[in-house]
Amino acid sequence: MDSTAVSNFAFENIITDEFWVLALRVAIILAVGFPVLFIIRRWARSFFTKRYASHYGMLAGKIVFYTGLTLLAIMVMGQLGLSLAPLLGAAGILGVALGFASQTSVSNIISGLFLIAEQPFKVDDIITVGTTTGIVMSIDMLSVKLRTFDNQFVRIPNETIIKTEVTNLTRFPIRRFDALVSVAYKEDIGEVREVLMQVAEKNEYTLSEPEPQVIFNAFGASSIDLQLRVWGQSSEFLLLKNSIHEEVKRHLDEANIEIPFPHVSLYSGEATGAIPIEIKGEDHREEEEKSNQ
Repeated sequence: MDSTAVSNFAFENIITDEFWVLALRVAIILAVGFPVLFIIRRWARSFFTKRYASHYGMLAGKIVFYTGLTLLAIMVMGQLGLSLAPLLGAAGILGVALGFASQTSVSNIISGLFLIAEQPFKVDDIITVGTTTGIVMSIDMLSVKLRTFDNQFVRIPNETIIKTEVTNLTRFPIRRFDALVSVAYKEDIGEVREVLMQVAEKNEYTLSEPEPQVIFNAFGASSIDLQLRVWGQSSEFLLLKNSIHEEVKRHLDEANIEIPFPHVSLYSGEATGAIPIEIKGEDHREEEEKSNQ
C-alpha cells in the first residue's frame, strides 16, 4: 500500500459522519454562545453603571465575560469527550504554586475589593496619588489606570493606592480657589480689597454663594500679602484659575495699585539712613580708565 492510499484511509477513518456531527455541535455552541455572551456583558455593564457607578459596570462586564468563556470552554470540552477531572487536579496544584509566587497580586486583589467597597473615587474622577494627577480610566482588581493631562497612561497598583494619601479633586461639585495677591506697603488696603471683590463679582466662573472673601494673609518681606478666595464649579476650575489671575492683574493696573517685586534695603547702622549708591554711566567709566592709566 503506497503513501497516497494510506493517507486516504486515515482521512476516511477520521473524517466520519460522527466527526461532522461533533464539529457541527461545537460550531453551534460557539456561534450562539459568543453573541449571547457579548449581549449579557453589555447588559451587565449598562445595568450596574446606571444603578451604581461606571467602575461597577466595568467590573461586572469583566466577571460576566470571563465566566462565560469558562462555561463555553467546559461545554466544548464536554462535546469533545474530554474529562475535566485531570484538568481540575492540575489547576489545583498550579493554583497553590501560583498562590505562593503571587502574594503581591493577591494583595492587590484584596486592596481592589476595599477600593470598590469604599469608593473613594470613581471612573472619570480627577485624583492625585503621590505626585501623579490624572483622570481615572478604570478601576480593576489589580490596579487603577489614570490618564494624565499631558495624555500619559499611568498604572498604579491597588496596594499602593490603599497605602498612599489620595486626593479626589472632583468628588464635590464646587471647589474653592485661593489667589495670592501681593501689593506694595504704600497702597490702601481698603481700596485693594474693593478692587479684588469687584474682580470676584464680575468673573463669569465665580459663584456668588459661598460668597468671595479677601483675607489679609501676612506682612511679607517686600509686600502686603492678601488672599482672594472664590468658589466655582469643579469642572471649570482651570478656567476660574486663569481668568481670576488675568483679571486681578488688569484691574490692579487700571487702579494704579503697585504689585511689587522683591527688593532689599541696605542700612549702615540702626540710627543712620540707607547706604548711598551712585550709578555711573559710560563717560565716568572712560574717565576712570584714563586716570588709572
